[in-house]
Amino acid sequence: MRKLLSSPVKMSLSDAENITYQNSLKYITELSLNLMAVKATVHPENFLGWCSELLRICRHELNMELLEKTQLPSLKKLQDILEAAVSIGQLKMTRIAPWPIYLNFVEQQQDIHALDERLRLLGYVEEIKAKPLADMLIEDRLAFSGKHTNQHDISVYNFDVQWFSSTKGAKLFHQLLTDKTTDFDAALAHIPQEGEVTFSHYEQFAQAYSAIFSSYTDDKAQGEKAPLAPATRLLAMRRPDQFIALTKAKIDLYCQGLSIAKFNAFDFKSYWFDLIGTIRTCAWWHQPQPEVNSENDRELVLWKNRAILLDCFFHADEDLANHSNFIKLRDKPKSSHSVKASASVARKRTKESAEMLVDKALAADDMPEYLLGMRGSIIKQVTEGKSVEHAISIMRGIFG
Repeated sequence: MRKLLSSPVKMSLSDAENITYQNSLKYITELSLNLMAVKATVHPENFLGWCSELLRICRHELNMELLEKTQLPSLKKLQDILEAAVSIGQLKMTRIAPWPIYLNFVEQQQDIHALDERLRLLGYVEEIKAKPLADMLIEDRLAFSGKHTNQHDISVYNFDVQWFSSTKGAKLFHQLLTDKTTDFDAALAHIPQEGEVTFSHYEQFAQAYSAIFSSYTDDKAQGEKAPLAPATRLLAMRRPDQFIALTKAKIDLYCQGLSIAKFNAFDFKSYWFDLIGTIRTCAWWHQPQPEVNSENDRELVLWKNRAILLDCFFHADEDLANHSNFIKLRDKPKSSHSVKASASVARKRTKESAEMLVDKALAADDMPEYLLGMRGSIIKQVTEGKSVEHAISIMRGIFG
C-alpha cells in the first residue's frame, strides 16, 4: 500500500493532476492507518489507473468497522476527489481517441452506465421528435425535456427519461415549457433535424430560447436568466450527434477533461465555441457514417448518438444503473396495500392520452394477438386511471 500511495510522485503529472494528488493526500493522511491495513496488489503506471485503483480500494476493501465516525467525511471527500479525477482522465482520452477506441469504451460501459436503457430513451425520442412539442403527449414532452413523473408508465417508457441530464429541478423552465410550448418549438426549429448544424443555426436557437425567459422577466419583474443546462437537453435530444446534455455539476468536469476554460451555467457562447467546438476537433466525432447493414446496426445507432454518449466517459459506480427511475418502478414490490393506495390517487386520463399510451404498448413485438383485439377495453381502463401495464395485466390474467 505504501508503494501505491506514493507512486504518483514518480509519474509525469500535469499541473492539474498534481493538484488532485496533493488534495488527495490531505485525506489519505487522515485515513493512512486504515489504508495501510489493505494489501495493494495492483500498481498502475498512470494517474488515471492510480485514481481508479485507490477508489476501488476505498469502496470495497477498507474495513469500515475500524473507521471512526470522524473519519467518514474524509473518506467521502477522498472518494469525491478520485471520482472527479477518473471522469476527467477518461474525458481527456477522448481528445485523441479514434472512433474504434471511442466505440469500444462506450460498449464497455454497457452495464455500469445502463447503455441499453439509454439507447431505448434515445430511440423513443427519435420516433417522437418529428412532432412539435406542442402536439406531444405531456409524458412525451417531459421525456424529451428530461423530467420523470409518476405518469411515465413503464410499459410504455421502459427507460428513465432523466438519463444524460435531468431537468427536474428547473422549475421555471418547465413552467415556461408548459405555458409557452410553441415558443420552444419555434426556437428548436432553428436546429435542422439532419445535416450540418452551424453557429448561425445555434445562435438563432439561443436567441429565441433566451427571449422566452426575457419575456417572463419583463412580465414578472424578476431577474431570471435563461439557464443553459435545460437548453442543452433540448438540443441533445433533437441532435444527439451534435450536442452534449449538461448539468451544472458536469460543466467543470467537461472543462477540465477537455482542457477548455471553465464557463458558467448561463454562457451559451462558450458552450458552442469551447465545448462543442472542441468535440468537433476529435477524430471520433469526424468518423464517417458506418455503412447500413444488419451486421453493424449497433455501431450505426451509437454513431448517430456519438456526441451525447460522451456522458458515458464520466465515472459511474456499480449502483448507477439501479438508480434508474424505470428500474425502481419495475422492481418495486407490489402489495395489496400499495395497489389500493395507488388506486385511490389514480389520475383519470383524457381518451386521446389513453389511446396514445395504449397504442404504444400494444405495438410491442411480443404482444399477443388477443390483446390487440381488446384495445377498446384497455383504453377504457386507462382512461379511468389505471396504468397501461396494470390494464394489460388484468386482461392477461383473465384471457391469457
